[in-house]
Amino acid sequence: MHIALLANLRENVPILPGISADHWDDLDSGETIEAITAALENGGHHVTFMEADASLYDRLRQQRPDICFNIAEGHFGDSREAQVPALLEMLRLPYTGSGVLTMALTLDKPMTKRVLSHHNLPTPPFQVFERLHEALDPELHFPLFLKPSREGTGMGISAESIVNNEGQLRKQLDRLFDRYDQPVLAERFIEGREITVGVLGNLTSPVAWRLPENEAAARISRGLHFFAPLEIDMSRYPAEEAGIYTGNIKTTLAHDFHYLCPAPLRVDQIEELNWLTAATFRITGCLDVARVDFRLDANDNDKPYILEINPLPGLNPEYSDLVVEARADGWRYEKLVNSILHEAIERQDVLADGMISTLVTV
Repeated sequence: MHIALLANLRENVPILPGISADHWDDLDSGETIEAITAALENGGHHVTFMEADASLYDRLRQQRPDICFNIAEGHFGDSREAQVPALLEMLRLPYTGSGVLTMALTLDKPMTKRVLSHHNLPTPPFQVFERLHEALDPELHFPLFLKPSREGTGMGISAESIVNNEGQLRKQLDRLFDRYDQPVLAERFIEGREITVGVLGNLTSPVAWRLPENEAAARISRGLHFFAPLEIDMSRYPAEEAGIYTGNIKTTLAHDFHYLCPAPLRVDQIEELNWLTAATFRITGCLDVARVDFRLDANDNDKPYILEINPLPGLNPEYSDLVVEARADGWRYEKLVNSILHEAIERQDVLADGMISTLVTV
């Protein structure tokens, strides 16, 4: 099968003035591209790497791959992770991972939290600031945690993200507005352990994109495989990281990643986290693979709170959360990558001659 591997490489980024120092932190490295290519080729496929820039449309039309393995983060725009899926749907090319709507929704953290809240799923209370001197909601209390609304890979997250009073709030809002030029999400800071749960698969059809009335119903997670939960071992990091999973840890310190996997959790805690992961996967419309991040409230019997869902989890072969979790389950990197591909092929009924049995290609 001919597979087009679509990504944005850090080394290929456009050189533009006024870009924040961490603007490209969520793009992929050559190491990741080489590892995915090798895994797919070992699975018997022919792989062509394509940079997901303005040249992609013409290259896809010329080569007509059987399926696209999409890990493209995009360069610019509020919905940049949705740009490549939209292009692929216009060309009627099948691809791995979630669709346009899901990619646009989940990059926008406040919109995702509104969806979670609508479904009564636990996420920290929050407010979105669009102006520096906007009044703080009287029902929201310090300490708060601040981050850009539409960024990933820990961008904008540092020890200063935790604010304890009005002065710190305004100072950090000013920093984030100046650096990222977008609304800022302020949510109640949940003191406690940080856990992430990776999931692979697709909900067994027919699927209603809502939660069943019976919360214990097996169908909420049927078709999904949950990987071993991973806990960030904050005790191993410098004190200046303030016990949070900062952008610095995810980038500069990534090759010195400290974690506990499987995380030391009770069976009932794991079951609850898996249920919440499935529920979040379901209501945001995820496909094939995702990762859900939690905080366990140390002041409320380790109650889990959903921080966000990532339908485009990193696949660095050494330190990406999902890869570490799969490894803890005994999965080699090659198995993980080809399983993501297999889920997409099965879901879209892709044939090896570049056609999809349920679609008419152009």
